[in-house]
Amino acid sequence: MLQLLKPLLFLQDSFLSLLSIMVFELSIGAACRLIWPSDRLIIQILDDSTDPTIMELVSMECAKWASKDINIHYQRRDNRNGYKAGALKHGMRHSYVKLCDYLAIFDADFQPEPDYLQRAIPFLIHNPELALVQARWRFVNANTCLMTRMQEMTLNYHFMAEQQSGSTRHAFFGFNGTAGVWRMAAMEEAGGWKDRTTVEDMNLAVRVGLLDWNFVFINDLEVKSELPSKFKAFRFQQHRWSCGPANLFRKMTMEIIHNKRVKIWKKFYVIYSFFFLRKIIVHFFTFFFYCVILPTSVFLPEVKIPTWSTIYGPSIITLFGVIATPRSFYLVVFWVLFENVMAMHRTKGTFIGLFERKRVNEWVVTEKLGDTLKTKLLPRNGQILKRVNMKEVMMGIYILCCACYDFAFGNTFLYLYLFMQATAFLISGVSFVGT
Repeated sequence: MLQLLKPLLFLQDSFLSLLSIMVFELSIGAACRLIWPSDRLIIQILDDSTDPTIMELVSMECAKWASKDINIHYQRRDNRNGYKAGALKHGMRHSYVKLCDYLAIFDADFQPEPDYLQRAIPFLIHNPELALVQARWRFVNANTCLMTRMQEMTLNYHFMAEQQSGSTRHAFFGFNGTAGVWRMAAMEEAGGWKDRTTVEDMNLAVRVGLLDWNFVFINDLEVKSELPSKFKAFRFQQHRWSCGPANLFRKMTMEIIHNKRVKIWKKFYVIYSFFFLRKIIVHFFTFFFYCVILPTSVFLPEVKIPTWSTIYGPSIITLFGVIATPRSFYLVVFWVLFENVMAMHRTKGTFIGLFERKRVNEWVVTEKLGDTLKTKLLPRNGQILKRVNMKEVMMGIYILCCACYDFAFGNTFLYLYLFMQATAFLISGVSFVGT
């Protein structure tokens, strides 16, 4: 039965730097080694880069696999309109796409195992109400530095708390934008890719979910991927991941409310739990409470913040988060402090998305280094001023002042936390994070 089905595989991203050469070679190679009847598989490489050298290299790589009787198509466009959603829409216009039943999507740094399709597509075959099979990410460079270890902890918690639990409870969860297989019929019914926000993956998932299709997350189906190891790249990624959902929430709330295909409880779940609580409130609370209200409270001794909100509650939440990555339990303090630093950028991105400020549609491709770190040292920018992040420095100085005041005049031990949090902000402020 499998041989009668024809999946299309998208390998999509912009190859913007020579540092990405090893990344796309590994990814294209992994896609072409997938075990599936060769006459039933189409591989499409989508590229909207502007570097002639990179375009030539990608074209040569595709030609190499085409010479081995792999049905591979290199599709590129000369603009970046709509960013990833625009590229995916462009890729769907080709006539051979209409022959396909399923669509597997991988970003340029993802490397599926050869049996990926064999393990994912049967779920779609035997469950006609299923629209998406989402695989888990496995990070090949998690041990590169402390920053990648902490990213691994955060993303593992996301997979466990949102996707695995949502799949188990048959509740809605979002598409990760990569390492998933879609049923083409479900995508077409929902209207395909739309570029009204920078989170085209979440946009599609919400629209398909509102048509009462179901999703499944396969925890033991893993796809190799890479984490950004440079702090600047990570900041841009987190801006997009926080700004996009907030902007989508602004644009889709009324559409969700007026939907007549799903029950009211599912509308409430998507609006309140998926969007409002996880994509907006959590960022605001983390930053304003732990980085603004708590430090400022040292100047207002008459304000009493309950112990449960500063110690017990956060400790329980943190322990739940660490369960997803037990090997990194000893890094829990660093993880909490770093998450508080990043909460500042996520809060800013959320504000921009909610109020549609000028950076709302900003898309900076997240730089991935592939095997570069194993082969040579990367040059560090020697100009210190270019490495200074003033927002982190200013927050670090403010929290440091609060810590000193509490140490000198306070009657609690809050300054212990404040000194550590100030240090985390200052270290990030001088870009002494990542590779």
